[in-house]
Amino acid sequence: MKYQLFTYVGEDGRPQPGLHFDGQAYALGRTLEAGAPQWCSVDDLVSEWEQADLWLQAITDEWAAKPHLAQQHMLLAGFEYLPPLTRCGVVYGAGANYRDHVEAMGRAMNMKLNLDPKKDGLPPWHFLKAGQSTLAGHLQTVPFPEHTSKLDWEAELAVIIGRRASKVSPQQALDYVAGYSCANDLSARDNLTRQQVDPSSPFRFDWIGHKCFTGSCPLGPFVTPARYVRTPENLGIKLWLNDELRQDSSTSNHLYSVADQISYLSHRLDLVPGDVLLTGTPAGVGMETGEFLKRGDVMRVWIEDLGELETRVV
Repeated sequence: MKYQLFTYVGEDGRPQPGLHFDGQAYALGRTLEAGAPQWCSVDDLVSEWEQADLWLQAITDEWAAKPHLAQQHMLLAGFEYLPPLTRCGVVYGAGANYRDHVEAMGRAMNMKLNLDPKKDGLPPWHFLKAGQSTLAGHLQTVPFPEHTSKLDWEAELAVIIGRRASKVSPQQALDYVAGYSCANDLSARDNLTRQQVDPSSPFRFDWIGHKCFTGSCPLGPFVTPARYVRTPENLGIKLWLNDELRQDSSTSNHLYSVADQISYLSHRLDLVPGDVLLTGTPAGVGMETGEFLKRGDVMRVWIEDLGELETRVV
């Protein structure tokens, strides 16, 4: 039986781990306290993923076979989602990693961009988002940043690291993944360039202002264990803005695979459990047409087999 993990607000107002399977959500806290007291959160589970995954699978199979046991832990509709990770590690973002996105941006910017950098021997390219402060959960609202008038959307496949990865090969890399989730890499496009700085200056670009602000990384609703994803390189990915389909692609358009990216990063520094990798966005972002988000807009990111993440900016 396939299961997924999530985090929600408990009756005491504190984050609690949840288990989702067969279309229903269940509280996991009391079961963890009784059977595995060292795991109190999704973060704890990810930190010892190999053992936790086996334990969670056993619990899921038991509850599926004995509905009367599951009934005792069922959550009522209307609970509040939080980001699945409550103390995530580093959030890495892959830039320009979908062929269709690079093609569309090249047309929009009237630039000839490299459509096959891997073939030309170029490595992947990543930036950082500022960890936990950037995360937002499913159905949470994100405050519209006061410092931008060009707030953009980017549907992305998120990868949750479940084992320390140091100098791993692409062939080994997926063994270090705990699971996958939906993400939205919100971007303040007009913050990337510091217009008052000379164009020749190496200090002209501001990736923090561009990518890091409160709620700039909606994530969730679920972490889907890697065991249920046959390959991260053939998943449908879509984004709707106010119910209008804006992004419609597949991870088969990755220029660098998830395995390529994990391997590359792990040769620069160790990846650790709880790190998050955003793997790029497909064509259809606002930057391509000059249309950007406004207060009240609602985005939905859907990724095949993983779920749907909804975010409103206010």
